[in-house]
Amino acid sequence: MAFSSIGTVHRSTVTGTRGMVSSAHPLASLAGVRVLLDQGNAFDAAVAVAAALNVVEPYMSGIAGVGYALIYSAAEDRVRVLDYCGRTPHDAVAEAFAAPHHQEGGVMSCLVPGACGGWLELLDTYGTMDRATVFAPAIELAEKGFPATVKNSRFIHDALPRMRPTGAGVILSGGRAPLAGDILIQKDLARTFRRVVEGGAEVFYRGDLALEIAGYVQAGGGLLSERDLGDFEFEWVDAISTSYRDFRVYCPPLPSAGFHILQALNMLEGYDLKDLGHHSEEALHLFIEVLKLGNADRVAFAAVPEAPLGGLLSKAYANERRRRIGESAAVNRGEYYAAVGLPDEIVPGQPGDWLNECTTHFDVVDADGNAVAVTQSLGSGFGSGEIVGNTGMFLNNFIKWADTVTGSPNCIEPHKKIDMCLSPCQVFRDGRLFAALGTPGSWGIQQTTTQFTTNLMDYGMNIQAAIEAPRFRFQHAGTRVYMESRVPEVIRSGLVRRGHQIDVVDAYSHVTGGAQGIAVDQESGALMGGADPRRDGYAIGL
Repeated sequence: MAFSSIGTVHRSTVTGTRGMVSSAHPLASLAGVRVLLDQGNAFDAAVAVAAALNVVEPYMSGIAGVGYALIYSAAEDRVRVLDYCGRTPHDAVAEAFAAPHHQEGGVMSCLVPGACGGWLELLDTYGTMDRATVFAPAIELAEKGFPATVKNSRFIHDALPRMRPTGAGVILSGGRAPLAGDILIQKDLARTFRRVVEGGAEVFYRGDLALEIAGYVQAGGGLLSERDLGDFEFEWVDAISTSYRDFRVYCPPLPSAGFHILQALNMLEGYDLKDLGHHSEEALHLFIEVLKLGNADRVAFAAVPEAPLGGLLSKAYANERRRRIGESAAVNRGEYYAAVGLPDEIVPGQPGDWLNECTTHFDVVDADGNAVAVTQSLGSGFGSGEIVGNTGMFLNNFIKWADTVTGSPNCIEPHKKIDMCLSPCQVFRDGRLFAALGTPGSWGIQQTTTQFTTNLMDYGMNIQAAIEAPRFRFQHAGTRVYMESRVPEVIRSGLVRRGHQIDVVDAYSHVTGGAQGIAVDQESGALMGGADPRRDGYAIGL
């Protein structure tokens, strides 16, 4: 089957046969392509892209962040997940934190950094190149500098309230946020990359860098310790999946919120979306309500040990939850656990009755059919806002994604995996790779991914059209929905009559994510790459 031309795009879809990289910045995509041209594979290229994104999107992800790599190994014909999300510090307790949705930044806000260990493990297990080769593009970009884009400048400016003095000393070295065309140099980060190239994960988690990280955090009153760094372990885990029409969709397992995507697809499978029409009033209402139902279950179950995942992903449970969708807007629970709910809010289901039945994102596919979909993050813009001493590394602030509310399954506890919004995705058809894709966007990740994967699977759009199509996102408790202005006013008015509070945002708003994706023509093997104009997304094919 050749790809459809359905869908309006203002960017051309990128094509190739020997490899494809799609990431949130053109220089990061180019770093991956350089590795592919040097005969590296998708896994080598993925590490090169990840490190380069640390440089050119320093507010989104980095070596002291966290993430998931969802990989397909063609030689093994196997889908796996590399979980490199760190835990809370051993000394972390809810009482140490001030309030719900606390710790926007600062040294108290970080989980154990996992990205360094994850990148190196991916390279060691599936890569073919040495560390020096794959880190070379990132080191060059950090040492010599790169010109800021318009969107670089905007994101940096928007994150300034979170910036601490050590971060400002590097990013605002010119006395202000860089403007488009200003050269941003990060020599300390280049030196840190060289130390990791030479010393590997050992230097980061148990060596000199570990001492610097722990010493800096504790001197500032934070909790992260040498013990926390030394105890860090990446995990290779099995992906979870569901069938959707004639596709199979894979996501990371709990505590990733990827099951929210799969559960939403299970519910949507009961409707003829194509017959309803893309972005019809009825279709958008169904999407919003289905995703609210999944959100309620995500809040309730994602961080629960031994959660009833089989029930959550069962088709019978999806049928039961689908019956709760009415003609008018239901009240959303919100994105975090609340000790006291709202009147008439959507509540979690009882998936145990059916047991028998989360930034930046990038994708790489190589000529052998290997595929990597990575979603990784520092949390908020620049994470903690803290650069560790002279290392050039921003610490993440992912403790913000945990709760301090007693009774929440996601409440802060020592050495704990928390509910994680990051949810990279792969889609297969007839047992063959159909697409690798994903998006940043906090808890909007699950909403955005569901929308643009169904653009591919139900509406037959090519990957660029699927990404560019208008989107929505809800965030707050209640019935408020952010919706891009390209959704026609007559449709938005119909949704308002159903009880949705529609807040119109820009035509291409970063509020609704920044998706990237690569699709594979299963007859010809041709690759098609799509990248999101809502950010600096860029796909390059060979």
